[in-house]
Amino acid sequence: MRRTSWLRIVYILLSYLLVPLLLVHLYWRSLSAPAYRQRIGERFGSGPVPRRRPSIWVHAVSVGEVQAAAPLVRALLKRHPGVPLVITTMTPTGSERVRLLFGDTVVHSYVPYDLAAAVRRFFDRVQPSLAIIMETELWPNLYHECGRRQVPLVLASARISPRSLARYQRLMPLFRDTLANGIVIAAQTPADAERFRALGANPAHTHVTGNIKFDFELPGDVVMAGRALRKLQAADRPVWVAASTHEGEEAVLLAAHVLVRKQHPQAMLLLVPRHPERFSAVAGLVVDCGLACVTRSSAAVAGPHDAVFLGDTMGELMTFYAAADVAFVGGSLSAIGGHNLLEPAALGIPVITGPHNENAADICALLVARGAASVAGDAAGVAAEVCRLFGDPAERQRRGAAGQAALADNSGALQRLLRLVEPLVPGDGS
Repeated sequence: MRRTSWLRIVYILLSYLLVPLLLVHLYWRSLSAPAYRQRIGERFGSGPVPRRRPSIWVHAVSVGEVQAAAPLVRALLKRHPGVPLVITTMTPTGSERVRLLFGDTVVHSYVPYDLAAAVRRFFDRVQPSLAIIMETELWPNLYHECGRRQVPLVLASARISPRSLARYQRLMPLFRDTLANGIVIAAQTPADAERFRALGANPAHTHVTGNIKFDFELPGDVVMAGRALRKLQAADRPVWVAASTHEGEEAVLLAAHVLVRKQHPQAMLLLVPRHPERFSAVAGLVVDCGLACVTRSSAAVAGPHDAVFLGDTMGELMTFYAAADVAFVGGSLSAIGGHNLLEPAALGIPVITGPHNENAADICALLVARGAASVAGDAAGVAAEVCRLFGDPAERQRRGAAGQAALADNSGALQRLLRLVEPLVPGDGS
């Protein structure tokens, strides 16, 4: 028996042995986020069936990938209205983002765990004729099923870090046949494309299309919504936003805000935690710091002594960015890997980030090189950058313009990706 066959058997057996741990993980996550207790059947391949099939299937892990995929999804819906579109995510926050962006124009499902039977059930009910995976998710059973059913598979905005390369090389016997024949790779950079080729990807199917995140589409009303929020909650006050923050970061950012208010006593911080299950805990942190706070969910209007506005709602991040003078993007003080720096940049907001931007190191490096973003690693550093930008409107404008120019100069990935995807889309009968 070939080595690949033996590895597949071992992988399948191990995956089933891990099922109890998967269930424990879901239970543990549900203690803070009850949504993890819902729709569990989807994680094992069951769930909603599109009204018409076959379908186009787009997978986006969580909120950031869903947002990045939005221009592609809208383009596919417009070009192929007769083909149902299924979007899968792994997280409830990703699910909620799909609902807010697309409503009932798409079918949402959680992606199945990479168990052979679960993957088969998923394919049976969704019947994808095209699979598009945002960025890089390598799952042996899922890829094998695409190959077995001859479903074209596209890795969109694909990336692979040097650190991940060695790990993937050890698993390559599980992917080699599919990589060599059945996967179209739309890599973010030439370096990413070369790493995929080193893993055995077919050079003829490996392309450099760029990062679709640069084709970010601003919601049409977001600027007006941000201005309205600012006028209501912080008129004539300097405002900075700390967005998509994680545990351990809020304490640093609140300490920074205390320092900022020593120079700018009227300054307000819009604090937006990444995960809704942490909203209450973060509100407690604000109180512990001795700062007066108003929450978005309360619908109350901030008074002159309220130093923090807690964004404890979903789907309003861009509005919070648009209401601010300066933006700090979280997941970067802790070793999370950073979140999307392009969202505030698209609004012309100067960006501050922490030192951990491994998830998109190239974007961070570009914005820093263009003078649109700066890096700060602690409370004092963040406070110094915020104060400098509060005190220099011309510098804020220059940085904001530099960020928008960086997006414009690097756009076009969506059209390059569509040129690869379009020949693979099934006929829609329209």
